[in-house]
Amino acid sequence: MPRHADDRSATRAPARLSREAIVAAAIGLSDRDGLAGLSMRRLAQHLGVDAMSIYYHLRDKDTLLAAMVDAVAAEIEADGEIEAAALGGGGTGAAALGGGTGAGGEAAAGSGPAGAPGPWTDQLRALIMRARRTMLRHPWAARVLEARDTPTPAVLRHIERVLAVLRGGGCSVSLSHHALHLLGSRILGFSQDLFDDSPDTPATEAETAAQAAAWAESMPHIAELAVAVSHSGALGGCDDEDEFAFALDLLIEGLDRRRLAEQG
Repeated sequence: MPRHADDRSATRAPARLSREAIVAAAIGLSDRDGLAGLSMRRLAQHLGVDAMSIYYHLRDKDTLLAAMVDAVAAEIEADGEIEAAALGGGGTGAAALGGGTGAGGEAAAGSGPAGAPGPWTDQLRALIMRARRTMLRHPWAARVLEARDTPTPAVLRHIERVLAVLRGGGCSVSLSHHALHLLGSRILGFSQDLFDDSPDTPATEAETAAQAAAWAESMPHIAELAVAVSHSGALGGCDDEDEFAFALDLLIEGLDRRRLAEQG
């Protein structure tokens, strides 16, 4: 039974081992081998320590997974700071990502505040696509985030940045609330599909054709789609770049139309 980090009987962790180092190592293993290759015992072997040294810092695997996705979500902000520095921008805080307001209490819809130039729609798209690039570096993270009931601190900070863009662009509190539900997991750069249609071994062209032929009479439209479209997304079935970008653009365009309708 794993011991808790505050259990006085727990084995004292080596001075060189830290929570951050453990989490970074776990992320590295998962990036390389997937979550199936991650266990507390294997992680300890990778770090060259006793497993109880890990439990000293992280009480169980669920705690480890939460820390891992929190670290991944924090990379979204870090990537934004790197981009802003490269462009000579003013950072990625709430003000720089749409949190500034004009005389009427909201920023002009056509452009962002200092540090985040361009329409709010472009700001939102850039922020979400930055999140997607982060998730593509860590494909396992999407599955962990899907399984969580509560957001981690870094995820909350990312949602705050999304809301800052929405409010700074002139979206009402109500529309911003609807937008979070509408965008869903796309806020973090991945799509939650209705079904997982990404098999371990992709079907060959001949297998796809045979399946389509079997469906042709009873489900002709599915058969047509199966032959015409091929999906190979890194974050799950039907989650390739074109599909993700198409859906995101459509949603943002719809939000902007609703914003304009609300303002009359």
